[in-house]
Amino acid sequence: MPSTLVVLDLVGIFVFAISGALVAVRKDLDVFGVLVLAGTTGLGGGFLRDVLIDATPPAALADWRYLLVPAAAGLLAFAFHPLLGRMERMVNVFDAFGLALFCVAGATKALEYGLGPLPAALMGMLTGIGGGMLRDLMAGRVPVVFRGELYATPALAGATVAVLGTRADLPVVAVAVTGAAVCLTWRLLAMWRGWQAPMPTGPASV
Repeated sequence: MPSTLVVLDLVGIFVFAISGALVAVRKDLDVFGVLVLAGTTGLGGGFLRDVLIDATPPAALADWRYLLVPAAAGLLAFAFHPLLGRMERMVNVFDAFGLALFCVAGATKALEYGLGPLPAALMGMLTGIGGGMLRDLMAGRVPVVFRGELYATPALAGATVAVLGTRADLPVVAVAVTGAAVCLTWRLLAMWRGWQAPMPTGPASV
């Protein structure tokens, strides 16, 4: 039976892969391009995390499910993109769920590999935002996390809660749910209320 960590990873990968595939469709990429962006978005954050914490080979290369899930999500988005495109708000909500799942899964795995609390929280944040950053760079646009979106901060908060709960020896499921809930609530509120990270004001100096 899959562990809690694997389940969190796979669900997050599927959700993120959908968002990556939709970006590819809007950029008029072919089916291969859609699959590449879906895989990059779904697997990128976890791949970076695994390399940095020396969890080699990365889960994306060691477990066939990690390759099948984003491929299935990419094909689903390719086939039904008109319907998914009309569900933009819902896709953004799913993306928030993916962020919440990934930040917790990333932090938990980093702790399992012996990292301290602060590095583990940062690895959780990277797991959540890494795939989206790679997706945006490959699609030729400034990553969302650099455009004022409150995205990385909720991920770091959720990862921190997961780290603190794990270090306090609380039940894994309770830690995962609480950490994910903190990230998800913050992200959804930011989307709903239009909260933005501080941006520069006035003319840029040359």
